[in-house]
Formats: sequence, C-alpha cells, structure tokens
Amino acid sequence: MAASPKPSLSAGDLANIDGQLAATDRLLERNYPGDDGSRQPVHTVYVPADRFTPSLAADWGAQALATAEAHGGLERLGWLLEQPLSLSAAVASRVADKLRQEPIEDLRLDFEDGYGDRGDEAEDSDACTAARQVAEAVAAGTAPPFIGIRFKCFESATRARGLRTLDLFVSGLAEAGELPQGLVLTLPKVTTVAQVQAMGYAVSRLEEIHSLPAGRLRFEVQVETPQLILGPDGSSPVAQLPHAVPGRISALHYGTYDYSASLQIAAEHQSMEHPVADFAKEVMQLAVAGTGIRLSDGSTNIIPVGANVENAWRLHGRLVQRSLERGYYQGWDLHPAQLPSRFAATYAFYRQGLPAAAARLRNYVEQTEGGVMDEPATARALAAFVLRGVQCGAVGAHEVQALAGVGIPQLTALAHPRLAATSNS
Repeated sequence: MAASPKPSLSAGDLANIDGQLAATDRLLERNYPGDDGSRQPVHTVYVPADRFTPSLAADWGAQALATAEAHGGLERLGWLLEQPLSLSAAVASRVADKLRQEPIEDLRLDFEDGYGDRGDEAEDSDACTAARQVAEAVAAGTAPPFIGIRFKCFESATRARGLRTLDLFVSGLAEAGELPQGLVLTLPKVTTVAQVQAMGYAVSRLEEIHSLPAGRLRFEVQVETPQLILGPDGSSPVAQLPHAVPGRISALHYGTYDYSASLQIAAEHQSMEHPVADFAKEVMQLAVAGTGIRLSDGSTNIIPVGANVENAWRLHGRLVQRSLERGYYQGWDLHPAQLPSRFAATYAFYRQGLPAAAARLRNYVEQTEGGVMDEPATARALAAFVLRGVQCGAVGAHEVQALAGVGIPQLTALAHPRLAATSNS
C-alpha cells in the first residue's frame, strides 16, 4: 500500500503566506464584523421636533387604532392587503397589541425638512426642550426603544446650525443623566466622505467633552444625493463610508424624494420602487455587506387620510412587503395612519414565511434530510429571518420552539455564529 503523501509547504512557507495576508486579516476583523444580532426597528417615524411630547408614541397608537376601527378593523386591513383569512386574523390580533403597547419602534425628532428655518433663537430653545423631553420620556418609560434627532446637513449654508442643534441636544441629554440606550443621531443629505468624517470628529469631541465612552455616539447617514452613489472620479463614495469612520455608522437610510428629484424624476413618478431607487439601494446593500451597518428604505408620501385611506393602505402595505423581500427590513413612516399597514404587512411577511423557514431550520439543526439541502450560509439566513420575526413581535418564542425545535439563544447563535463564537471565547 502506497504511503500517504506528506505536505510540501514548509512552516516558513505558511508563515510567509500569513504575513502576506496579515493586512487582509486586520481589514476583515475591523471593517467587516457582521451584524451584532441586536434588534433592528422595523420603521422610523419622523415628526417635527417641536411636536414631540412624552405621550406622542401612545397618542399615535391610539390614532392608528381609531383609524383602523373607522375602516372596518384590522382584519379588514388584512383583506385589503390580500392576506389569507387565517393569516389575517393572527396578524390583526398581534397588530392590535403592538399599537397599544409599542406603536413606534424608532422615533426621530426632525430639525431638518420637517422643521425648516425658524431662526436660531427658536431652534436653540426647541433643541434644549427636545433633550429635556426625551430624557423625561425615557425615565417615564414612554419613549420608543430607539429615539433621537435629525439635524440640518453639513453643507456650508446649514452646517453651523446643524452642529449647534446636535451639540445642544446631546449636551442636554448628557446633563440629564445617562444617555438613552437607543439614542440615534441622523446626518442628512450627505454628498461626500469628508462630511461623514467631519461628523465622526464632531461626535468624538462630544464624547470627550461629556466623558462618554469612545464610540458611544454612533450615527445614521441618509443617502439622498446621487453624488454619494457615484462620485466625480467614478468611484462609489457610499462604499467608502464604513471604512472612513469604522464603527461610527449605524445605518444607511435611503431618501426617496430628495434622491429622485436630484435625478430629475417627475414628481408623479417619484417612488421607493422607481428603477433609480432600486439601483441606489442595491449599491447601498453592496456597500455595507458584512460591515454590520443596517439599511432602511424611505417613505411614501401617499398618506391614509380622508377618502384615500384604503388605497393608501394597499400601496403602503405592498411597498413594505416589497422592501422586506429585497432585504430592507426598515422604512420610514410619516403619519399615525401608516402604522396599521406597516405592522400588518411586516407581521404577515414573517408569519407567512415562518412554517417553511422553521422546517428547514429544524432539518438543518437535526441533520434530517428534507426537500432542500441548506448550507451554513442559508441556515444563517433562515435563522436571521425567524429571529427578526421574534424581535419585532410577529412571532412568539414558543412558536419557534415548537416549529424549529430551537430556543432563542440557539436561534441567535445560528443567525450570528461569529458573535456567538466571540462571546464564548
């Protein structure tokens, strides 16, 4: 019998290869950590900053429920969204609970387009009031899990004003006590990498001034300009952002109307599903893949009010479903009456996909032959899908245990194995 061959590469050869790839190893470790497994909100609600009160979330929930009841109830909404009857009943019950208990997952007090230019004195006052009221809402337990502000952009005309509002708000929160766990800061209308680097400097200085841990202040970048998708040298600035300020950016948010208008799309055809929107969002997906930075779709300005409620619900529900199918698990809502269709479409997406995903996940975990042979990457996607459903309230942990045979800790480890390996090391 012939002897087994021995390796030909020496220890020196292997060390040489390790040396060649050391920079790659550092890049992957630092810049591509993957998703951290924490909850991502399914939406962001925008309200003018001066309209926020600690009861705003509950008020929106009550208005959303009232609108649904005035139009036949949440089960009728399921019918409008063409959901099967059995699915619609399960979704309606969960949406009703959601609108009573947590109607807004992520709230942004807007000092930009939704606020306008009211003069420095008024905006200073409103920024300080916003900080105080957010602190009060967090202390009282009435604040959404994620909350923060959108300030004016870093173009020359509004830069100083935007920075001042950011400073007053963060400083006010810091003086009130510990910052909200779900604090979110949003930088709009970004056109260059330099603007994001300037934001990185601003938040690092605020951390130093207020004795906050380094990296505590992260921020979202709104992708609203074509210059961020394709730069003057033919490169994609948005793809450079995660690496220009590693660990600082929490999410990229697509801005439907500013982006569409910049490309001369007629107002009638500006939409989250226009081809120019799809192209920009696909570039955004590629830019942040593996970085841990989340993505959010934009909004529709067709609001469910007056005689237009049911048509607007159909449109909104379809757009939410479309975003979810394309890997955009978050979007913007602008009115209380959009909450029923947001949650109805989102919950239906997860509940409808749960049985098949759970069955495939069980087969993978138990190494049972089924109709699909899933690889580890697909198993991660299956687990992440189910986990998102649990985190938003569409699916119960007991359902996952019954269908997939796994508890939430194991589900999380399957969805984010790198995170699990790090925590166990």
